[in-house]
Amino acid sequence: MQLGRPVFLKRLGTPGAEAFAVLFALESFARALLATVIPIQALRYLGDAGSVSAAFFTASLCALAASLGIPWLVRKTARRWVYSLGFLGLALAPTLFVVPMLEGFMAGMIVRAIGTVAVTVCLSLYILDFIAKKDLTRSEPMRLFYSAAAWCSGPFLGVWLGEHVGYEAPYLVSGGVALLALGYFWFLRITENPAVVQAAVPVPTPLAYVRRFFAQPRLRLAWVMTTGRNVWWVVFFIYVPVYAIETGLGPEVGGAVVSVGTGFLFLTPLTGRLVRREGIRRVFVVGYLLASAATFLVAMSGGHPWLGVAMIVCAALGMSAIDAGGNMLFLFAVRRNERSEMTTVYSTYRDVADIVPPGVFSILLRFFELPVVFVVGGGVTLALALLARRIHPRLGREARQPAAAGAPQAAG
Repeated sequence: MQLGRPVFLKRLGTPGAEAFAVLFALESFARALLATVIPIQALRYLGDAGSVSAAFFTASLCALAASLGIPWLVRKTARRWVYSLGFLGLALAPTLFVVPMLEGFMAGMIVRAIGTVAVTVCLSLYILDFIAKKDLTRSEPMRLFYSAAAWCSGPFLGVWLGEHVGYEAPYLVSGGVALLALGYFWFLRITENPAVVQAAVPVPTPLAYVRRFFAQPRLRLAWVMTTGRNVWWVVFFIYVPVYAIETGLGPEVGGAVVSVGTGFLFLTPLTGRLVRREGIRRVFVVGYLLASAATFLVAMSGGHPWLGVAMIVCAALGMSAIDAGGNMLFLFAVRRNERSEMTTVYSTYRDVADIVPPGVFSILLRFFELPVVFVVGGGVTLALALLARRIHPRLGREARQPAAAGAPQAAG
């Protein structure tokens, strides 16, 4: 024990799997504190689930437009400045949320979405620089495990702070955590990998690297699978709090359900071992099938809201198993000299997943009741279960033996 502690602290002070996991956990906590608060506050401002969907659709559309300019911004400045601007956006957004006007609330949603995109793209690039591909099946579950406490406590804590301490409390705490993450990043003094920077080949326009990305089947499959996974989580984070309020369970129950569902991230070390033993394909197929069946049952729960809550939690269990290997499809497939551009295109999965469900549901909820959201969510996950059968059966398992034939080469 006395020898292990200094080694662990040394790892936290240098760029690597542990440091990136801490950065991701801090970023996750800053976002998790508002994950349930924002939909609830949007419902109070706008009055119905359809209008809430339209608000999220608008914010996500702005983030998508901004995200395609990130490679240009990285090349014109430096990745560390873009990463820092992302955290500053996550810190600024809460100050806009506390303005008691719908315009300020919408501005906060847009700034938060853009900041999240910048942080996500840059962290993925740093991981590719410093983590070897053969180590991804261990580092990615570690990263999610570190963030588990944030996603388990944040959604409920944010609602509780808003209800019992004050309206501004969750926003101020979220902004403070974002600044803490920014301070830790600069403490690490992370720089770009010179070999990667020199090898990168600039491309003329965003449209060119979008075409290049989707011309590669493995990248295309990774993007579709990850986008579909995030579509389900968008349904979970936006509409579970709305479900809790509309069925009479209350906002705190909604926050607690979101916390319990995301708390399954604590199981990522176990699911990471499953990926290494069974392969990504088998874990994905089983996880998506469980999530699909349970999400359909939420829509069928009728006048039994607690049954619906139980099914939501079961669906979250299936999706959390997929999260352990969620980004591996991309990380294994991306080429070294295309990291910046391809990571930016890949990261649009978050924006597309944020845009499509609110956009679709803003229309559907004008004609149907809230259960239609879970019918669509169940259909998406069922389609993903079928699509997951295209994943190569050895992917993920081959990382158990770094020297095995056909194993991916080191990332950096």
